[in-house]
Amino acid sequence: PRRRLGPGRRLPYGLAIGPALLLAGWAVASATGALDARVLSAPWTVVATARDLIADGRLLSNLLTSAQRAFLGLALGVGLGTVLALLAGLTRVGEALVDGPVQIKRAIPTLALIPLLILWFGIGEQMKVLTIALGVVIPVYVHTHAALRTIDARYVELAETVRLSRWQFVRKVALPGALPGFLMGVRLAVTGAWLALVVVEQINATSGIGHMMSLARSYGQTEIILLGLVVYGLFGLASDSAVRLIERKTLSWRRILAG
Repeated sequence: PRRRLGPGRRLPYGLAIGPALLLAGWAVASATGALDARVLSAPWTVVATARDLIADGRLLSNLLTSAQRAFLGLALGVGLGTVLALLAGLTRVGEALVDGPVQIKRAIPTLALIPLLILWFGIGEQMKVLTIALGVVIPVYVHTHAALRTIDARYVELAETVRLSRWQFVRKVALPGALPGFLMGVRLAVTGAWLALVVVEQINATSGIGHMMSLARSYGQTEIILLGLVVYGLFGLASDSAVRLIERKTLSWRRILAG
């Protein structure tokens, strides 16, 4: 029989297996006393804390604030990164004007720009959303631009032969050809958005999951800090899963190793 070298069929609920094992290990270590509750609270303590915070409305209020910041920054960054990638990927003038500055920004960590953003915009919502957007722009730009540059030249020649307009070429050739790279960029951007959110919410914020965690740190409430980390992790996992699902649906025509 033919030897199969691929990873095999997709496991049912495969994405949940790793987190479930991590949770089980945490529970066992807490129950057996191997993990000191003063160092890391037990899972059931975190669940009880979550129940209390939900009952008094604090968790939902902070969660909605954090989600709004993340999605505003993500939308702004993805939109800007896509436009810049199209300009640089489809025109030489755009490449000359855009690619150099973006590569310079790529070499500068977004978090290093926070002091400057605070001086320009203060410590309000605008600074937080812009910080997240700046962390999102680069992966979207880099992957979309690379995908545009690797579109088969024969498709360009065919488009010229059938006399497609510039807009028709972008819509029927460039955008479909760049879609795999764009979606990969969005996956990385989603992660970048949540990473940036964790930082900006601890800079003099008055609401959000990060603010809740900062207050808990002041009072030594490790269970609330852990709850905040779990919320960030679940948000990140759910966002990444959503993008991967979109990727599978829109790129179902591709035959790849992952299946």
